[in-house]
Amino acid sequence: MRFRKKPVVIEAFKWSGDNTQTEDPEWIIEAINKGDVRFKNEGSILCEMVIDTLEGTLIARLGDYVIKGIKGEIYPCKPDIFEATYEKVEEE
Repeated sequence: MRFRKKPVVIEAFKWSGDNTQTEDPEWIIEAINKGDVRFKNEGSILCEMVIDTLEGTLIARLGDYVIKGIKGEIYPCKPDIFEATYEKVEEE
């Protein structure tokens, strides 16, 4: 059998990992303040975003996308996978 992914709209941003980051959505700031998201090796090119999920701890590296799913879950996604799976939705 074959299946097609249902069309869903998610929120996401590409994480630059430095002070040039211009898209810090409120939901990631809330997750950082709650302690669900934290950073390792801050201030270096090896900086990682550490994200606690229901499936365990996941790591976002510089250039990865960070997604807020349809149930509010936050998880990282590699750029090539993200760009093959998602397309930008124009705001109404």
